Amino acid sequence: MKKLYTNYINTFKGLSTEVWWLALITFINRSGTMIIPFLSLYLREDMEISQTNVGWVMTCFGLGSVAGAWLGGKLTDKIGYYKVMVRSLLSTGFLFIGLQFLDTFAQICIGIFLVMTVADTFRPAMYVAMSVYSKPENKTRSVTLIRLAINLGFSAGPAIGGLIIATIGYSGLFWVDGITCILATLLLVSVLNPRKAKAVDTDVNENPISVNKDKPYWIFFAAMVLFAFIFMQYFSTMPLYYKDIHLLSEPEIGYLLGLNGLIIFLIEMPIIAWLENSNYTKIGLTLFGLALTILSLFVLNITPWLGILVIGIVLMTIGEMIGFPMSNAFAMHRSKRGKQGEYLAMYVMAFSIASIFSHNAGLQMSAYLGYEFTWYFMCALGVVGVLLLVYLKRILKKNNELY
Repeated sequence: MKKLYTNYINTFKGLSTEVWWLALITFINRSGTMIIPFLSLYLREDMEISQTNVGWVMTCFGLGSVAGAWLGGKLTDKIGYYKVMVRSLLSTGFLFIGLQFLDTFAQICIGIFLVMTVADTFRPAMYVAMSVYSKPENKTRSVTLIRLAINLGFSAGPAIGGLIIATIGYSGLFWVDGITCILATLLLVSVLNPRKAKAVDTDVNENPISVNKDKPYWIFFAAMVLFAFIFMQYFSTMPLYYKDIHLLSEPEIGYLLGLNGLIIFLIEMPIIAWLENSNYTKIGLTLFGLALTILSLFVLNITPWLGILVIGIVLMTIGEMIGFPMSNAFAMHRSKRGKQGEYLAMYVMAFSIASIFSHNAGLQMSAYLGYEFTWYFMCALGVVGVLLLVYLKRILKKNNELY
């Protein structure tokens, strides 16, 4: 047991102090975003918006995310990651607090779009900051640490959020979300001011290649859109599925979703550290992660047994914690060919574009065609993503760019 513990701790060694600060800031921020997994429930149960209209609200969520990711990449290349991160976090805090006071369907659509536009300018800037503060050999583990912070925050967030809903109500979530964003801003200003923080990777490509001319990266981008499309069902359609089909309460839904973050906290870093030293390629591992995510939805249609929900979460979690760090590491490595903000913004936009269609499609299909059809449809999309990654792997191998 002691050796196991020592090996676990050793997987965290060698990362810069700045990356650890970024992880803590991300944890504080993500712990507060507990409204996100409950947003579809809040809109339907508390605001009494129909399930189909909830889908359109979630589309506005995705549109705002796309706009924010694109804007964040442009601003990061223009004014620097630090200014973008500070302004995004602080503004998001106040916008989250104000979101609870919107009453009409139109107001909520506009409000969600605005919040996500401002909030997601943070993500490309954060990835660039992480790359700057990471040695080349530590970048994948740095990505994993940040993901660990995100998922630990998401693990705590839904569990606490479910209790807040049960005791205070949904309005409490907005206040906590806003306050934690503001606290994260204060910490960021205190510890990651460029005059104090030490950059590790300062290499700049003097002759950058435009991401628009990078065909393999566009294939990768399309595959990641599909990966994100099916993965995001866990944050909109899945909570409704748990409630409607398996009759789970909000706290029970929170605990089940929180299991995802707990598993990632316990085993993701050791797995990634081991995979980094293996002969597996980043694209091959991304493909494997997508396949497991597909399987996590497929098993839900096999049996009505309640335990299958846990099996589904476990499969999705393993797929996520292998597929996303490796795909992110691939994007960071590839970004050295051009402007980092532009490349990493495109990686973030894959998830944002998926948000535009994923939540709405899942909610509309489940409302009109049922959950069983929805899960099979998502699996079919995932298979297309697998084929794209297989094709990409062949192209990279042919060009001697497979890493």
